[in-house]
Amino acid sequence: MSSSSEIPSTTKRKAVVVGAGPVGCLAAIMLAKRGWQVSLYEGRPDPRLPSSKAAAKQRSINLAISHRGIAAIQAIDASIAQRFMQTVIPMRGRMIHHIDGKLNSQLYDRDGQCINSVDRALLNEHLLEETSASENVRVFFQQKVRLVDFDKKIITFEDNNSLQTSTADFDLCVGADGSYSLVRRQMMKVVRMDYQQEYIKHEYIELKMPSGFDDEGRIKFVLDPNHLHIWPRRSYMLIALPNKDYTFTCTVFAPSEEFDRLNTPDVFLTWFKSNFPDALQAIGEKNLLNDFTHNPRSPLICTKSNPYHYKDRAILLGDAAHSMVPFYGQGLNCGLEDVRILNVLLNQEFVTSTAVEQREDKRLRRALSRYSQERHKDLVAITDLAMANYDEMRHLVTTPIYLARKALDNLLYRLSSPRYKSLSSLSTLLSNELYAEDEPRGWLPLYTLVTFRPDISYDTVRRAVARQSAILTGVGCIGAALLGVAGVWVSYTLRSRYR
Repeated sequence: MSSSSEIPSTTKRKAVVVGAGPVGCLAAIMLAKRGWQVSLYEGRPDPRLPSSKAAAKQRSINLAISHRGIAAIQAIDASIAQRFMQTVIPMRGRMIHHIDGKLNSQLYDRDGQCINSVDRALLNEHLLEETSASENVRVFFQQKVRLVDFDKKIITFEDNNSLQTSTADFDLCVGADGSYSLVRRQMMKVVRMDYQQEYIKHEYIELKMPSGFDDEGRIKFVLDPNHLHIWPRRSYMLIALPNKDYTFTCTVFAPSEEFDRLNTPDVFLTWFKSNFPDALQAIGEKNLLNDFTHNPRSPLICTKSNPYHYKDRAILLGDAAHSMVPFYGQGLNCGLEDVRILNVLLNQEFVTSTAVEQREDKRLRRALSRYSQERHKDLVAITDLAMANYDEMRHLVTTPIYLARKALDNLLYRLSSPRYKSLSSLSTLLSNELYAEDEPRGWLPLYTLVTFRPDISYDTVRRAVARQSAILTGVGCIGAALLGVAGVWVSYTLRSRYR
């Protein structure tokens, strides 16, 4: 257990945050800054311990954080965001690796905006350090939720080591405990919650691409570190993200049946060599087989739920409320944005940290209810967009139709010339408002809207792109019709001259 000094005041309201991942940590920091007395509970050991670091190596250690996630951290504490950004590696585009070894760079944005590769453990440790430094927060590890009585406002934990139970009282319980959330399960007993869970047909295995050395023996990246590398192969793909230690974390995605067939190291090596020959050369056969043997196959899960709150005493954030496939890199960003949205709503309803004498805090209940109403359409939108982006990454990025459509998309973007909005220019707005009030002006590509415009909600993105897609489809149909008419006219003219 790690803790900071306990707050002696009895007038401050108590919040229990379950889950000490990035979303739970940011939620704890947000509530502590609002004056709440916060207890942060985590079922796993402290990730800062050496034993935890060894276990974490079998998990994905990379995350892609973009404008929405950074804007959320800035809105809660700008100094934390500034320190955190020193640990990231900017990626300005995708690098497509074709089967014949050819490379194709596809930039993410015309204005040079980047997404950022960050070590999962480093991000978590950074936010934990910031959380533990707050005098309003106490942090407990190896504590598993057993029961939550939302009406009595009491939560029961079991210590993973001693198996002894303990209780804590709360005014607000925040469930940030992931896709298999125990807080969500407890909420289902008192809330008429719509819940949907789906495992997609693909799984993934983590691999490690080691660093290389230049002619003078200095350590270096073996691939361009400022790209997210993708090997699209129709029904499966490989991606690679850079780390600060000059290595790359690679993830191979494939249908479950394909992994079932690759049931021995030799079979897997042959399959990998035929599909990703240049990646194999960079990884090395020995490293590849070691990772294949020791790293687990992991499933990909998508969950949707509604509502996310219970009265004035419980709220679900991050993967506990919505988990999505990782193909838009928005899982982390969306979860951090959840915290920003909640903070804005608490500000708008003037929710304070002082104890409420009434049985129910109407302002807090209204803020949590508004969160469920405002956030649901956005979370459904990004969950669906993330799934659609998998088809683009594993196959469409190499097709002529996609490339032509992308070129037209970028041309219309340049012609309409919507004003470039930097992240720094949006920080004040996003600290006080949910989003910009107006619809996006001009023509904006889908990726730009999702990744680089945190002032536009996911649902607005979906509607704007549906409108733009209809225009592109109409232009394509008109173009095809004109080509058909031109073809008929040329054919008629040639036949007439021949006669």
